[in-house]
Amino acid sequence: MKYSDQLSIWIKSFGYTHFFYVAGGNVMHLVESFSREFVGIPVIHEVAAGIAAEYFNATNDTIKAFALVTAGPGLTNIVTAASGAFLESRELLIIGGQAKTQDLAMGLVRQRGIQEIDGVSIMKPICKKSLLMDDVWDKQRLYDVLCETWNRRPGPVFIEVPLDIQARDVDESNCNVFNSYTSPVLDDYQINQIQTLLLESKRPLLLIGGGVKRELAQRLHQNFEEFNVPVATTWNGIDRLDSDNSCYVGRPNTWGQRSANIINQQADLVIALGTRLGLQQTGFNWQAYCPVGKVVQIDIDETELTKGHPNLDLAFAVDANDALKKILNLKTQDTSEWMSFCHSVRQAIPLFEENINLELDEYVSPHRLVKKISSLCTTDDVIVPCSSGGANTLMMQLFEQKLGQKVLNDKGLASMGYGLSGAIGASIANPDKRIVLVEGDGGFAQNIQEIGTAKINNCKLKIFIFDDEGYASIRMTQRSYFGGVYVGCDTSTGLGLPNWQRLFVAWDMRTIILNPSKLSSKEFEQKFNDDEPIAFIVKVNPEQTYFPKITSRMTDSGSMESNPLHLMTPDLSPEVAEKVFKYINN
Repeated sequence: MKYSDQLSIWIKSFGYTHFFYVAGGNVMHLVESFSREFVGIPVIHEVAAGIAAEYFNATNDTIKAFALVTAGPGLTNIVTAASGAFLESRELLIIGGQAKTQDLAMGLVRQRGIQEIDGVSIMKPICKKSLLMDDVWDKQRLYDVLCETWNRRPGPVFIEVPLDIQARDVDESNCNVFNSYTSPVLDDYQINQIQTLLLESKRPLLLIGGGVKRELAQRLHQNFEEFNVPVATTWNGIDRLDSDNSCYVGRPNTWGQRSANIINQQADLVIALGTRLGLQQTGFNWQAYCPVGKVVQIDIDETELTKGHPNLDLAFAVDANDALKKILNLKTQDTSEWMSFCHSVRQAIPLFEENINLELDEYVSPHRLVKKISSLCTTDDVIVPCSSGGANTLMMQLFEQKLGQKVLNDKGLASMGYGLSGAIGASIANPDKRIVLVEGDGGFAQNIQEIGTAKINNCKLKIFIFDDEGYASIRMTQRSYFGGVYVGCDTSTGLGLPNWQRLFVAWDMRTIILNPSKLSSKEFEQKFNDDEPIAFIVKVNPEQTYFPKITSRMTDSGSMESNPLHLMTPDLSPEVAEKVFKYINN
């Protein structure tokens, strides 16, 4: 049989059912073979293939999708998607085409084969494995490489398959494979160390990250309440616990919820599970993270435990999912006073703080919009809050997630243009669910070509585009640091954005212009709740502000230093500050 046929059979046996792709000459055998074994979803641009496959896998626990790209520009176009999945620790298999093996330059010249470029070297820094298949592999070798994308800390795997290898005649084989990987888990001594700290702690906090599986965390909903310790989540862990859980205290982050940041900073013990505790999570001033408490980090990647920040008291390179189940069976002190204090902080500082952001009657307040979307979404919805800018920040600050929802973004790379492709992947993986996408106009414009992909695949998308005439975050930076001298950030400084209503007409997709009166109308709710895809164009003030946020301050030595997590701008009123800063100076 043809080797590309053999690869199709083997990959299917590993649980893959779909692939996203752009066809090309250097993958012609793979396209032909894969189209007979998998559901193929053609996209317009390869970056969409990678993002869609990532979001497909991250929102469906039973089946898998991969991306297929041709050589040369096909490979270079998907680099952004591989980078995002790498930083978010998400499963992503990318299979790439290549020129024939005898035509490879092998570093001797710049190019020999048609569209040849060294994809393996380009992808190596952003993949767990990046390999050239310069001869046929047996099934065990293929499995050993593929399983790297989901074993330990997940991440992208790239396999480059030359054209002549794809077409080679081979004897059919379908042998069983052996999986030798098992995750390391907490041992009894390590559990006892955590137990000792919990019994010493009066103000413990669990911080749940994306390394904890969604299905497990949601299934343990009642266990969290019985454990009766405050629980916060990272942005990647947002849907692991619902906002109605009696133990839930929010999402701390550099751009996070103010009340959650204040609680995090006053804990005397933070147990962080399945999070790398990066600078967004701890604040850029990581030396001031958890200043009155101890920090325990549990993450499968040992390099994240030894990177030097934040300061850790205990660190275990083990499976966070097993650790969570064991920790929820441990004993704690009476936490009722601490829990009551946490809830009082949340009550004193609502997620939407009135009168700290610019609001004009002729524009929709994006803060009020997110609250409205949050109230309308049901437990079955999949929410894609894009990956950068004000739209992303507001969704992560204000959205109140419900048990059963799936919420997904890529904040590590923070690339514009992720939202639509991610929403398409989530929709293909969850065809019966409503997909709610919120994105800025500048970000959405970067991948508008995939509107057609969404339309032709009948994706049930409810798209919200913040129409503020440009890059809101860049504009805000230029306003804050350069006196409002705007350069290349909006239509007035040369940024060419479309007429959104006319644009969607090209793909026969409905649109509605959302102004303040339309937002409160029955028509809006009806269109949000029906099954037809629709784009809501939200008229947002171009000078819109997005507070609260962490800012920097001048030190006594004259240098700039980022504020710690609990000191967001603008300052709280003295009356509120006195209530919420009980165990730390404000």
